[in-house]
Amino acid sequence: MKSSSAPKSISRTAARNATLLNLLATPGLGSLVARRWFEGIAQLLLSVAGFILVVVWFVREMIPYYGEMFNDSPRTPVGLEMLGLGAGLFAAAWIWSLVTSLSLQRQVSQQEVESLKFFSAGQMKPDESQVQQALATLTNWQRQGQIISRTFQFKDFPAAMKFVNAVAQLAEQFQHHPDMDIRWNKVTLALTTHDAGGLTEKDFALARRCDALAAN
Repeated sequence: MKSSSAPKSISRTAARNATLLNLLATPGLGSLVARRWFEGIAQLLLSVAGFILVVVWFVREMIPYYGEMFNDSPRTPVGLEMLGLGAGLFAAAWIWSLVTSLSLQRQVSQQEVESLKFFSAGQMKPDESQVQQALATLTNWQRQGQIISRTFQFKDFPAAMKFVNAVAQLAEQFQHHPDMDIRWNKVTLALTTHDAGGLTEKDFALARRCDALAAN
């Protein structure tokens, strides 16, 4: 199973912590915690470079003052260009991390809306013809009464467990948990909606998502 380049789902708490780190601690650090790797690394590099330039400017500014304590030579003023560049880099990193933080908050909101839609769909039990139509789009899934199941096969045990963890995160997000059977590189998922007494759109929607996880 290959890693997906799509943004990973994130909890509201994780998004909040990432935002606080980005805006109140170090720009880019929260982005890294939220697994926005490219943005986080770039923001962190910008903020560190800006901080270093400001420190270098400060040291160069202070050295002449200490020099006046030991000789009477006039102090050579240090320009503000380095300070401006450093402050500009740090400000750019902070603004970029703010944009990332807002993106994380939007992602959480979209996940919550999608979760509500997913939950509502699970309350509607399709008729037999709708079940057959849904199954036709899930060619690798088998139906056994009011349960659909599929066995996924991976190259090795770590790949299988990576898939299991991804399914667990998805199931927890939508509060719909499949039965799992793990046999080294094989993972069997079984889906049904117990509250509805059988198959619902929630089962077919989660099955499609699990297929997408295995394909990535």
